[in-house]
Amino acid sequence: MAGTLFDFSANRRLVAGLLANLLSSICIVFINKWIYVHYGFPNMTLTLVHFVVTWLGLYICQKMDMFSPKSLPIRRIVWLALSFCGFVAFTNLSLQNNSIGTYQLAKAMTTPVIILIQTTYYKKTFSTKIKLTLVPITLGVILNSYYDVRFNLLGTVFATLGVLVTSLYQVWVGAKQHELQVNSMQLLYYQAPLSSGFLLCVVPVFEPLTGEGGIFGPWSLPALVTVLVSGVVAFLVNLSIYWIIGNTSAVTYNMFGHFKFCITLVGGYLLFHEPMSLNQALGILCTLAGILSYTHFKLAEQEEGKSRLAQRP
Repeated sequence: MAGTLFDFSANRRLVAGLLANLLSSICIVFINKWIYVHYGFPNMTLTLVHFVVTWLGLYICQKMDMFSPKSLPIRRIVWLALSFCGFVAFTNLSLQNNSIGTYQLAKAMTTPVIILIQTTYYKKTFSTKIKLTLVPITLGVILNSYYDVRFNLLGTVFATLGVLVTSLYQVWVGAKQHELQVNSMQLLYYQAPLSSGFLLCVVPVFEPLTGEGGIFGPWSLPALVTVLVSGVVAFLVNLSIYWIIGNTSAVTYNMFGHFKFCITLVGGYLLFHEPMSLNQALGILCTLAGILSYTHFKLAEQEEGKSRLAQRP
C-alpha cells in the first residue's frame, strides 16, 4: 500500500514537471520570438541573460531554504558547462546555415545519438522495442520537414557538431546528478554561473557587446522588461529540463521534445491558422504514434522491473 502511494506521488510529480516544461517551453518560444521581431535582441546574448537569471533565481531559492547547495569541484562540471556553450553555439550556427527543415531533421538525430552514447560509454541497455519506436518518430520528422531539406557542407558540419554536443550535454545532465549525488537545483546552481562565464567569452565572437544590437546598447524599458520576463521563464525551462532528465532519462526528455514539436505545429495551425499539408499531418501522427509506443513500452518495462524486485526473497 505504501509503495503504491509512493508510486502515485512520484507519477504526480513527474506529470507536474513535464507540464511545467511544456508550458514554459511554449511560452518562451513566443516571448523570444516577440523579442527578436520587435526589439532585435541578439540570440546568444539572450541565452546569456537566461542563465544569469537562472542562477539568480536559484540563489533566491537557496536563501528561501528550498534546497541546500552542495560543494562541488569545478573540474567535475566544467565539461558540462562547456558542452552547454557548444550546444548553444552550434545549434544557432546550424539554424543560421541551414534551412528549417534540415535543422529540424538534424535535431531528430539527437535521440539515436544519445542511445548510442549511453550504450557505448555508460553500458546502458535499451530493448529492441524501445529502439524501434525511433522509426516512426524519425519518419514523422522527415515527413514534416523533407520539403525544406537542403544540404550544404558548412551547414552539415555545424548540424553534426550540434547533434553530438547536444547529445553529450543531455547525457551529462543526468549522469552528473547521479555521479555527484546532487539534485537538479544543486547541479544547476553551479553550472549556471560557470556556463554564463563561458558564454560571456563566446558572445563577443558572434555578437556585438556595445552599440546598436549589443547587450550594453541603448535598449528601451519595454525591451528590458520583456527580456527579464524571458529570463524568468527560462529559469523554469532550465530547471524543469534538469529535473526531468534527472528523474527519467535523456532519451525520455528527447521523446517529450518531439511531443512539444508536434504540439507547436498543431497549435500554430489551430491558433494562428498556419497552413498544414497532408504530409505534415501524417508526420505528426507518425511522431505521436512513436512517442505513445515508447511510453507504453517504457512503463511496461518499469512494471516488469518492479515485479522482479518484489519476487526476490
